[in-house]
Amino acid sequence: MTLIQSALHSLEPKPSDRDGLAGHFAPFENLAARLLPFSVPSGNDGAHDTGHILRVWRNALTIQAQEGGRLPILAAAVLLHDCVAVEKNSPLRGQASKLAADKAHELLTADGWSAEDAQAVAHAVHAHSYSARVPVESLEAAILQDADRLDAIGLVGVARCFSIAGRMGSALFDTLDPLAEHRPLDDKAFALDHFETKLLRLADTFQTASGRMIATARTEALRRFRDGLLAEIQGTTFIDRGFPEPVEIA
Repeated sequence: MTLIQSALHSLEPKPSDRDGLAGHFAPFENLAARLLPFSVPSGNDGAHDTGHILRVWRNALTIQAQEGGRLPILAAAVLLHDCVAVEKNSPLRGQASKLAADKAHELLTADGWSAEDAQAVAHAVHAHSYSARVPVESLEAAILQDADRLDAIGLVGVARCFSIAGRMGSALFDTLDPLAEHRPLDDKAFALDHFETKLLRLADTFQTASGRMIATARTEALRRFRDGLLAEIQGTTFIDRGFPEPVEIA
C-alpha cells in the first residue's frame, strides 16, 4: 500500500464530516470526506480555500442541471482542481493545473477509480486553468472551467481579487491614474488593473451557454463596483438602484 493509499484509507468519512463541509457535496459526501483533506494545500490563501471549493461546486451544479455531464467526474474534479498551490506571481503559475491534474490522477487511482475515470478528472483539472490554455475536450472540463471562472467575477470575484492582491503586496489602485489612462496596465502592482487585464474579459471565454449567461450578469456587477469605487476615489459617491446609470450624489 502506497503512502497516498494509506492516507486515503485513514480518512474514512466520519459523521462530523458529513454534517460539515462534506455534507454539502451530496450525494457525494463520502467522496468529499475522502478528498477534502487534499483539496486545499496548507497556507493562508483566502481566495483558494474550502469556501472557494464549495462555491465552485454550487456553480457546477447549476450549470450541469442545464448542460448535463457526469456528476461523479465533476465532483472529483471540483474537489481536486486546486490541490496543488502555486502563487499568482510565481513563474511556475502556468504549470499549476498540470501539477494538480497529476496529483488528482494519483489520488483517484489510489482510491480505486478506473484509469478512464481518473484520466477524465485529471483532464478537467488540467484544462480549468486560465493561464494553462489547455483545450477543453469534455463536457465536465467545460463545466469545471466555467464554474471556477464564475468565482472570479461578480462580488465574490471582487473580494478574491483584493485578497490575492494583498498576498502579493500590490496596491489597491494607482491613486493618480486608477484607470491606467496614461500608463500601461500592471495588475501585479495594482489590484484594480486586474479588472481590465482579465476579469472584465472573462465572460467571453465561457464554454457553456448556462455559464455564459451567469457570467454576463456577474460582469455587470464588476463594472458597477468599479464605477462606484472610481466615484469614491474622485471624492463623490453614488447609490446604485439598478438603473442603467447610477444616481450620483456630489
